Amino acid sequence: MVVRLARQNPPMQSVRLLDPESGLDGVIAIHSTALGPGAGGCRFWHYADLGSALDDAYRLAEGMSYKNAMADLPFGGAKAVLRQPDGPFDRAALFRAFGRAVEELGGLYVTAEDVGTTVADMRAVSTRTRHVAGLDPAGDMAGGDPSPWTALGVFEAMRTAARFTLGAELSDLTVAVQGTGNVGANLCRRLADAGARLIIADIDPRRRNALGAVLDARIVDVTEIMSVEADIFAPCALGGALTSQSVAGMKARLVCGAANNQLATADVAEQLVDCGIVYAPDYVVNAGGIISVSAEYLGEDRASVAARVDQIGPRIGEILELARREVRSPALVADEMAERIITQADCRAA
Repeated sequence: MVVRLARQNPPMQSVRLLDPESGLDGVIAIHSTALGPGAGGCRFWHYADLGSALDDAYRLAEGMSYKNAMADLPFGGAKAVLRQPDGPFDRAALFRAFGRAVEELGGLYVTAEDVGTTVADMRAVSTRTRHVAGLDPAGDMAGGDPSPWTALGVFEAMRTAARFTLGAELSDLTVAVQGTGNVGANLCRRLADAGARLIIADIDPRRRNALGAVLDARIVDVTEIMSVEADIFAPCALGGALTSQSVAGMKARLVCGAANNQLATADVAEQLVDCGIVYAPDYVVNAGGIISVSAEYLGEDRASVAARVDQIGPRIGEILELARREVRSPALVADEMAERIITQADCRAA
C-alpha cells in the first residue's frame, strides 16, 4: 500500500498510497525534515488523474516547509493529497487505510485536516496511527478543527497589512473574499464584526447566499470577484488565483488571504509589484491552522496557540517593511527568510 517513489525536484520525496479495497489513492509528499518531522494536512479532492494530485502535493509540501519555518515551529514540510473516489465508498475505511499508511512512515509525517477533510476523518486516522492532529480537544488543550485559527491569523495579518499598505483600519475598507468555506466564512464574520464592507463569491451558491444574507455582503460571481472595486482581495479558495490575467484586471491594492499557493507562476510576484499591489505571502498569513495542529501534537494548550497566532501580524509587518525598503516583492523576501531558516537547520544537523 505504501510505495516510496523516486525523489522529485530534490529534496522532495514521495510516498504513493494505494489501497483498492478502501478506495485510498493518493500521495504523501515530504519536502523537508530539517526542522523536524514533515507536518501538513491531508487534502481530499476530485483530481482528474494522479499527475494532478502529485503536482498539487509537491507545491503544497514545499509551502508547508516555508510555512512551518516562518511560524517558528519544530516541523518540516509535507502534505498528503488523496483522490476522492468517483463512486460510492466507505469514508471511514478509506481514512483508516490512510492512517495505516501514515503509521508505516514511523513519524516521518504528521497529518491533520485540510481542504475536504474533517475532524471525523482524523478520528478514523487516529485509530491506526498517533501521528495525527486536528482531533477533538480536551479541556484547555489545543486541538479540534484548525480552520478558526487559520481565519484568525489571516484577519490579524490583514489588519496589519491594511494599516501598513493603505494607512487605514478594516472598518474603512472593502474586502473581496473569494471562497466561503470553513476558513473563508470565519474570516468574513470577523471582518463584518470589524466593520469592513464585504463582497463575496463561492462556487457553492447556497453556502455563499446564506453567508451573504447573514452578513449583508454583496454577492458576485466567482468570475468577477478578482476585478471588483475593493481595497483588499482575499483569496480563500484553492490555489493559483493570482494569474497574469487576474492581476492585470485587479483593482484592489492589497492581496491577503487564506488560500495556499496563490501565485499561479513565480513571475506574478513581480507583476504585482509593477501594478502597485502589495502581496502578503500566503504561507505566512495562513499559518494559524498548522500552529494549532503543531501545538496539539506537542501536547500544548490553546493559550500557546493564541500566543503564536498573535505573532502572524507582526511577522507580516516585518516582511512588508523589508520589501518596501529593498523595493522587492514580499514573496521573495519571505522565501529568502524561510530558506535561510531551513538551511541553517540543515547545517546544524550535518
